[in-house]
Amino acid sequence: MFPTVRVFAAAQGRRKHSDPASGVGLVRERRVAGPPTRDESAAGLAQWGIVVEYTIELRNRIAANLTAHRRRTHDLGERRHAAVALVVVDSTAGGDADDPAAWSADSMRDVPGGEGLDGRVTDVAGGAAFLLCRRAAGLNRHASQWALPGGRLDAGETPINAARRELHEELGVDLPPHSVLGLLDDYPSRSGYVITPVVLWAGGHLELQPDPGEVLAAYRIGIHHLQRDDSPRFVDIPESDRPVVQVPIGNDLIHAPTGAVLVQFRWLALEGRHDPVDEFEQPVFAWR
Repeated sequence: MFPTVRVFAAAQGRRKHSDPASGVGLVRERRVAGPPTRDESAAGLAQWGIVVEYTIELRNRIAANLTAHRRRTHDLGERRHAAVALVVVDSTAGGDADDPAAWSADSMRDVPGGEGLDGRVTDVAGGAAFLLCRRAAGLNRHASQWALPGGRLDAGETPINAARRELHEELGVDLPPHSVLGLLDDYPSRSGYVITPVVLWAGGHLELQPDPGEVLAAYRIGIHHLQRDDSPRFVDIPESDRPVVQVPIGNDLIHAPTGAVLVQFRWLALEGRHDPVDEFEQPVFAWR
């Protein structure tokens, strides 16, 4: 029996974001109803939604929304503290026609609600974007899963410094302290961590140098993909009474913890909504 999939969402149809009071920065006013042709992608059109321009107005809006938010924190208890970096960069459409990760429909076999998807993520760049990693297959934990750059805090380290350090170690990107726009809510993971997400502004395009020991591939995902009408989705599983959150990206689904962080980035940083995400469940394969 297939799990029940529920879409949180937004009403169908075109959403205009040209009004500064209701959107995030300047946008190209064209809506694409379905997957574009390769030529359309190269021309800078979005596969889903409206491309968000990488502007100072966008930076200021994100910073203001994060500053106005009263963060929800979690005591560590027996958990360990980790931090992740959600890095907002500029990106160009059309340069990601091939997914460097070798995936197929079989790769989605254990993913709830993954029927009809093959796990490939292509043609997702364009305009303001965030960095997302596919973890290396040889890692002991969470191998080949989606993740934001990040990891456990060293002794005496702050979440901000840990996120910046991990970003440099995993992707070769060194951003200064003033690139930090703010923090999202803590997320307590099933694998024994309290994760603090740090939002950073890269200031433009970045040259990425992924560490092959930790990162199989790094992607620039246009933030308009977070605002798809079918995102976020929620799936019921028998192992938990909490909903499993899913963020559709390309032909794959991003789950918590990363999926929960991305949903709050959309709701809070982009749209000014203060809804919590720490009760969103992870799929069973991510509990270990």
